[in-house]
Amino acid sequence: MMNKATCTSLSTVKEKNRDEALRGLVERLWSRVTPYRRKMEEAGMTAEDVKGLDDLASLPFTTKEDLRENYPLGLLACARRDVVRVHASSGTTGKPTVVAYTERDIATWSDMMAHRLAVAGVTDEDVFQVILGYGLFTGALGFHWGAERLGSMVVPAGGGFTERQLLLMEDLATTVFTSTPSYALHLAEVIAASDLADRLSLRLGIFGAEAWTEEMRCRIEEGLGIVALDSYGLSEVIGPGVAMECPERSGLHFDPGHFLIEIVDPETGEVLPEGVPGEVVITTLTKEALPVIRYRTRDLSRLLGADCPCGCGEPRLERIKGRCDDMLIIRGVNVFPSQIEIALSRVEGLALHYQLQVVEEGTMKELKVVCETEFPLSSEAVASLARKAVKSIQTVTTIRSEVELLPPGTLERNGGKALRVLRGPRA
Repeated sequence: MMNKATCTSLSTVKEKNRDEALRGLVERLWSRVTPYRRKMEEAGMTAEDVKGLDDLASLPFTTKEDLRENYPLGLLACARRDVVRVHASSGTTGKPTVVAYTERDIATWSDMMAHRLAVAGVTDEDVFQVILGYGLFTGALGFHWGAERLGSMVVPAGGGFTERQLLLMEDLATTVFTSTPSYALHLAEVIAASDLADRLSLRLGIFGAEAWTEEMRCRIEEGLGIVALDSYGLSEVIGPGVAMECPERSGLHFDPGHFLIEIVDPETGEVLPEGVPGEVVITTLTKEALPVIRYRTRDLSRLLGADCPCGCGEPRLERIKGRCDDMLIIRGVNVFPSQIEIALSRVEGLALHYQLQVVEEGTMKELKVVCETEFPLSSEAVASLARKAVKSIQTVTTIRSEVELLPPGTLERNGGKALRVLRGPRA
């Protein structure tokens, strides 16, 4: 069983060699990855200009567009024969972004994920159910290999099939599971309707792949009787395992021996000081096949210190607020989906299953919020709740939006990311 002391000592050893690791990474990309070398040359740099961490901010960014332009494996920093696995994003906005792993990468990822799970409080006595889709998506296999490396009993249940998930949870006495937060909310509803709670052994849920609020965390914890923790990772960097909340829930711990994390101004790219919110930028120090330097994640957060009450000693990221490209501009006002979720959570009787419909009105955009009620209601009660929701949204965001309330179970549930934002002209 891994403990806090083990996690801390490994991070400390790696941190001593970070200057050397960054120099080696830059030299490798300079000599083997022509597109990144061109970026450095355009910035007037050579590999010899990078002596250590003090030079990190002078290096060019890497973006998702770089991965797509060099599809599928044009950014490899190793021989193709050394690649033992590839993963990829869904490619919903174009070609998928393909990432590659050497045998050593897979071992590093498994160890890294095992340590993140240990930070969350998972042990070798747990039964760990993975409720994520297996395949090109990194999430399921990342959690699977990490939990196995930690010594937990792994249940590779895959996504969806809620009745089967609950059967396995009951019969195998699952204690920990991972899924998207929206699917966890769905599980809570089904468990309540089936009166299953007393027959389950759940104590902990680890959630990611979607930005979610403290309000949703409270709904999940109350509905399932568990501790709900946040996990952060992305395929372009390595997959899940970049950062993880501990039970103190005061930020997501990350290992600075694996990742250099900066926060930059999303508009200017200027590095921001600790505590100031901005865009998360990540450099991978230990990945072999497809490392990235200063990868712009488009995720919004801020850096916190290492003074977590858990005593782990690792630096932390605040929970992801959203993405730069998730921001909606409604009649000149910046609105994030997380703000709508907060507003809806303040209206008793509303579920947190919702969609935001951005409607084109000439040159302007209007917002329609579609949300489910927690229970079937009369038309009068629905109308009253809708008025309260309109007022709550206006209080949180300053904009007035249309609200449509639907009966429970109307919006589609699945084991993947919830579809939150729809765009198009008014029908």
